[in-house]
Amino acid sequence: MYERHWHLSGRPFENWCDSRFFFPAEIHQTAMLKLRYGVENCRGALTLCGDSGMGKSMLVDTLVQQLPEEITPITRMVFPRLTGDQLLGYLAEELTGEAADPQQTPLQALRQIERCLNENIAAGQHALVVVDEAHLLTNPDQLETLRLLLNIRGGTSTAEAAWTLLLVGDSTLLGLIERNHALDQRMSVKSLLGRFTLDQTIDYIGHRLQLVAGDVSHIFTNPALEALHMRAGGIPRRINRLGDLALMVGYAEDLSVIDAPQIEAVHQELVSVAA
Repeated sequence: MYERHWHLSGRPFENWCDSRFFFPAEIHQTAMLKLRYGVENCRGALTLCGDSGMGKSMLVDTLVQQLPEEITPITRMVFPRLTGDQLLGYLAEELTGEAADPQQTPLQALRQIERCLNENIAAGQHALVVVDEAHLLTNPDQLETLRLLLNIRGGTSTAEAAWTLLLVGDSTLLGLIERNHALDQRMSVKSLLGRFTLDQTIDYIGHRLQLVAGDVSHIFTNPALEALHMRAGGIPRRINRLGDLALMVGYAEDLSVIDAPQIEAVHQELVSVAA
């Protein structure tokens, strides 16, 4: 709706995971390199943590696209509220691509996983399982089941495990892992995404606008950028939400540039709606 007003080829602040909009901030690049190193070198367990909205899902999506073809199969678990036995059944079905028998026992699921991973290693491949929202794995049985599965080696002598586990969640996940000492010892990589600095926020907004043929200096004043950073707290998802609404308000009011008062106005609107 506002694209023509701001001379943009698209909307720059959408919150869905489109890897074209991945912003290589230093914190994200460092995490990407560490995770990619861990997966490609067949490490057993890795973790990625950060506040909600920090771009963890987009980072993982971008990581998966960059991995070599021998990293397969790649399974993404987005609903981790399963019991230990249910986790076994889910992973058996996802890794093998075979529909689970409703009467399947946990032992049968385990055998199915072992067979699949053994065949995978024999084919020169390495499996990756990503668990999103892993901070919800608060039942010790859940993390312990995943840890025990890391004991499957499939006869390999060149890898820590027959597959790699990547746990993704908010910062409380680190505490859950540390309380499971055996799992904590298997963690080869722990990455924590910190919030953007002001300079990183400005670069992020510029990156987003550039991808849709925009120029940050032609749309936002410096005070507006500072206000946007402060009100968003350096969190990309909040930056997107405020930036999108600011562009809409600017269009509705036929403004030529967005200044701090517009940022404050949309922030107050969001706060009042949330209240």
